Amino acid sequence: MGETNESRLEQARRELSPRKLEKQTAIASASCTLFGREGYARASVDALAAEAGVSTRTLYNHFPGGKAQLFQTVVTWTSSEVRDAQLALLRSMVDPERLPRPDGLERDLVSLAHAFVGLMSDYPNHFALVRHIHAEADHVPPEVLKAWHEAGPEPVSRALAEAMTHLADAGLLDLHGDAALTAAHFMALTSHTIVQSTHYGVLPLPSAQTDHLVRGGVAAFLRAYGVK
Repeated sequence: MGETNESRLEQARRELSPRKLEKQTAIASASCTLFGREGYARASVDALAAEAGVSTRTLYNHFPGGKAQLFQTVVTWTSSEVRDAQLALLRSMVDPERLPRPDGLERDLVSLAHAFVGLMSDYPNHFALVRHIHAEADHVPPEVLKAWHEAGPEPVSRALAEAMTHLADAGLLDLHGDAALTAAHFMALTSHTIVQSTHYGVLPLPSAQTDHLVRGGVAAFLRAYGVK
């Protein structure tokens, strides 16, 4: 696995002056807004510099790799934030020490799915970036896609698979021998359905419709993986 966003940030803190680190952070923050609005292909270096209020020379001084390096920095930064939020929700709602009773499993899975869906409104810039990544995957450098997966989706998928294993060990689920696939199906039937329906949060659904889709997804998941 490559360098994590946290390790790069820690290295930057060691090697850069506070002023230079502050400037890099400001450029990345402004770029996040522009990338979320325009996507990777349409965001030019000139536009990114203008959004950050710096010259293109200053931008290259801080990000020698130009747009690709800046996009990777922004994507891994926001992915790390969302990942940490997802992992915290998962730990609080599927605690191995306090697993739900059989009659509370569906309720708890509905709550978890709703919490994951709610992150779209908490981190709109990140989900705008992800929307563009999916739309422009053939234009985004492979190393950027790899960094994004390593920063967010992969650790969350592993943690969710582990949570499903805990539920199976407690006799609450039947994983049919594949915890990772079980976790993927849970996400596909619940939060991914809402993500697609709202175009990554751009067009939010009425709360009643969101709840209907989440509950229907959890019910379908339990028909496939619930213990009969």
